[in-house]
Amino acid sequence: MVRQLQSSKENLKVKLMIIEILKSLFDRDLNRLRNEINLYKNENNLWKVDKQIENSAGNLCLHLIGNLNTYIGAGIGKTNYTRNRELEFSLKNISKAALIENIEKTFEIVATSLDKLTDEKLDKEYPILVFETKTSTGYLLIHLTTHLTYHLGQINYHRRLLDLD
Repeated sequence: MVRQLQSSKENLKVKLMIIEILKSLFDRDLNRLRNEINLYKNENNLWKVDKQIENSAGNLCLHLIGNLNTYIGAGIGKTNYTRNRELEFSLKNISKAALIENIEKTFEIVATSLDKLTDEKLDKEYPILVFETKTSTGYLLIHLTTHLTYHLGQINYHRRLLDLD
């Protein structure tokens, strides 16, 4: 019985630590996303595609905003966000200021939603089928951090390759 209690307490500490780590990673990488978009010298270059680069930085930014608002905002925070994934890749020429404003709104929604996350919810099945099979909320959140980082790297390379003028 004592061993079970110790194990239960340790498990709770680990889950709470994971939640704090997730908050920290989303905070760090949404700040990096804002900084990357802000570093574009020529606003038009946000929407450039060239050769094998099929997605512009602007569209990748819209995609990340849609993704996080859907799976964290609506899925966890119970916002009324409705995603239009097709527009994330078809909209063009949205101003840098508007992209940054949407990143900042997303940052607030992610932070507020993750503040509502409990250790019990981390283990529970995520309410929306995202992959071929259901996953836990914790699994999905870890996936979302790597998804954000993956596209953040693409945006960084896009800027360094195509924002030359």
